[in-house]
Amino acid sequence: MLTRPSKVTSIESIIDEIRGFLMIQTPAAWVQHAVCNIEVLLIDHANCEYKAASSAMSLIGKYRDMPAIQQLMTRLVREEMLHYEQVLTFMNKLGIKYRVLTASRYAKRLRNAVRSSEHQRLVDLLLVNAIVEARSCERFASLWPHLPEALGRYYKSLLRAEGRHYQDYLTLAKSMAEVVEIKERLDLFLKIENQLIETPDQEFRFHSGVPS
Repeated sequence: MLTRPSKVTSIESIIDEIRGFLMIQTPAAWVQHAVCNIEVLLIDHANCEYKAASSAMSLIGKYRDMPAIQQLMTRLVREEMLHYEQVLTFMNKLGIKYRVLTASRYAKRLRNAVRSSEHQRLVDLLLVNAIVEARSCERFASLWPHLPEALGRYYKSLLRAEGRHYQDYLTLAKSMAEVVEIKERLDLFLKIENQLIETPDQEFRFHSGVPS
């Protein structure tokens, strides 16, 4: 039976763990740009919550014979869709209408490095999802002190759930591969991820790089 990590008891511990895992923090220039572009921030945040739920649903459908995936992903889907609904509520209160945004380079670049053989692909997808959830959590932590009060409180409230999602994906991946393989793949994906976060980016999105 899959054993989940012990529950993190403080927001500070969550942030410290995730920043250590990711190795780099969100650049201040991205935070400053985000605070001045809340409409795009919220629209893309809603997209991210929806895509996170869709990704978990895809895993549920494909791996019906793996109880650990079924157990963790069903809860994750519920939480991500609740967050999606909550972001839509904020958008409505602020008079922000949903519009289609082009996808950022972030997820595509990470997924381009995923291996193609079945078991290796699953391990890589779990690691990529862990990194995406970790970065989401780190961005909430970077953003919330600078946002309008209600939105800032909401982003702070998301830290525990996003931190747990990162842990769930990472725990699943570690249960399916040797330590050496996990380290090698994480090193690769984090190198790609860090570059995407630190380098200039023509589009501003929730997971974009430094605004150019």
